[in-house]
Amino acid sequence: MRKRMWFPVFLAIALAFLLTGTAAQAEKIIKVGIVDTYTGPPSTYTNDVRDAFKLATDKINAKGGILGKKIEFVTRDDKFKVDIGLSAAKELIMRENVDILMGTINSGLTLAISDLCEKEKIPFLVTFAKSEKITGEKGNRYVFSMNENTAMAGKAGAAGLAKKPYKKYWIAGDDYEYGHAIADSVWNHLKTLKPDVVLLGQSWWKVGEPDFTPYITAMLSAKPDAVIIATGGAGCVPFLKASVATGFNKSVPFYMHTATEMSTLAPLGLTAPEGVLGTSNYFYYFPDTPENKAFVKEFKDAYGRFPKVGALYGYITANFIAKAYEKAGEINTEKFINALEGMSIGSPIGELTVRAFDHQVMFPMFMGTTKKVEGYDYLIATDIVTIPGKDVMPSIEEIKKARGVK
Repeated sequence: MRKRMWFPVFLAIALAFLLTGTAAQAEKIIKVGIVDTYTGPPSTYTNDVRDAFKLATDKINAKGGILGKKIEFVTRDDKFKVDIGLSAAKELIMRENVDILMGTINSGLTLAISDLCEKEKIPFLVTFAKSEKITGEKGNRYVFSMNENTAMAGKAGAAGLAKKPYKKYWIAGDDYEYGHAIADSVWNHLKTLKPDVVLLGQSWWKVGEPDFTPYITAMLSAKPDAVIIATGGAGCVPFLKASVATGFNKSVPFYMHTATEMSTLAPLGLTAPEGVLGTSNYFYYFPDTPENKAFVKEFKDAYGRFPKVGALYGYITANFIAKAYEKAGEINTEKFINALEGMSIGSPIGELTVRAFDHQVMFPMFMGTTKKVEGYDYLIATDIVTIPGKDVMPSIEEIKKARGVK
């Protein structure tokens, strides 16, 4: 009888020890939850974000972590679906008790998670989605953009197109948040720089469209001088492939943000179209600096491949996290945010700063043209022009106007 009476007591004590040990272990880590697309075409961009983040956090942890705590991360595949990704984000916050959320490449999902993180008071570091609404119209205290946005890409693209002799344009792209955002940004800035340009028409296809031929035929029939292609991560490679198959690339010049990125060009090898104008934040072969060479070697030694643009985003995100917590002096969300606002770190492409007002990292933009170059088994960007971050950032006045504040 006594044994039976003591059994619940022993069970309770054992459970208490177990919970205490689990809590103690949890106190020794900083937990990051990553929601992103790890299946389908977008994964060519997102895998590098995750892998470079791991590369950087492994280095940080090997040196003792942050304030004596190591960074751990868990991932969730959103399958490029807003509902799946939002559910994953909720699960990471409610069940995994993450300190920080990261991701995603889907702009629509990013905006939804941003709203969630504002309500739950969880920092959300955006590592690929590019809608300017993320840190503009829909920006909030808890969201930070660790890559360029459509306003920045639009200014850079417009600057390049304004120097061309083209007057009559057509716009075509993916019919979702990012597609419309990048198209509007390029066109609005181009109209400002070159008021005499004319928009002949627009074509919008569903995300994941398997056949671009009808759209390409319509564009060619309109006889534009140039076309602005607004495709997201899932559509870049398929559209470039279709442009070659239909002869579109030889019939009309076109600009596509990310067209020059290795993520887009490597899958096509030497079959990618030459002469496409594109913009990016990073090429592993540019800039030719000791910092970039060291990063490329480090990444290649770890993964057996060259880093793509997503690797830059993942790498700097880890280092921003570490430096912000160190500056905060404790693992505290509000102090972390305060520390991250206005913070600068070194990177493979030079010093990068989080603008305090809108939480946007001030990236330079690299504009180039696709070309076959001896020694490469895929096309690369040539004639690269660097546009400083301060020249492509939306002004604070523009951000205030978008948010409806004075």
